[in-house]
Amino acid sequence: MTSTTTTPALETRALEKRFGGIVASNQVSIAIARGARHALIGPNGAGKTTLVNMLTGVLKPSGGQILLDGRDITILDPHERVRLGIARTFQINQLFADLTPVETLGLAISERLGTGTHFWRVPGTRPEVVDEIAALLERFRLTDVMHERTAVLPYGKQRLLEIALAFACRPRVLLLDEPAAGVPDAERHEILAAVAGLPTDVTVLLIEHDMDIVFTFADRISVLVNGQLFVEGTPDEVARDPRVKAVYLGESLDA
Repeated sequence: MTSTTTTPALETRALEKRFGGIVASNQVSIAIARGARHALIGPNGAGKTTLVNMLTGVLKPSGGQILLDGRDITILDPHERVRLGIARTFQINQLFADLTPVETLGLAISERLGTGTHFWRVPGTRPEVVDEIAALLERFRLTDVMHERTAVLPYGKQRLLEIALAFACRPRVLLLDEPAAGVPDAERHEILAAVAGLPTDVTVLLIEHDMDIVFTFADRISVLVNGQLFVEGTPDEVARDPRVKAVYLGESLDA
């Protein structure tokens, strides 16, 4: 049996997804180490979103396997994967526009605990929940907007709230799907700080187009091209790989 010290936190083995005659994922095998900061990059149409949707159970693979801490989760539904420790954010946020950050996080925590969906609206009814909400608000720089409706929050704050919402699920593996997408430059530093400050015991897979974020954050990078794993390595190895420069990153990363 494989030692738990070397078993990847999340792994795909020859993962495939076909839509009719189109192969969106083609024999993708990736091993994400425990506690890693792993980035998944590639040009538009490379298959990144398809892969993430298979990892989270939104799409069922046409072939191959997905393993979480060595356990085969290939056929499990999304909610079962969340319970086992996988959480994600989305390119376009999935937040409740009429709820405040306090209410949003309270709802997520109550769902995780299975203690109902209304008590969290009454401050102080569950001190441990209130304490957890406060800790999340502080960690993700949301204290100043905690009582404002999500719909009126600056977009950068909405993205932070979505990361906080995923983190409230207590994930072992967190998938961040372009967390800085659409965020104005003036607000991006908070996203960068929040992502950089995630606990080291949480394994993070970052899907991102912003190379500043990728090369600041990642300790390992996988490059997808046309649904296939094209190159994988450390940030320095990927930045200097002439094949990657040719198809995606550009010569500017050689600096």
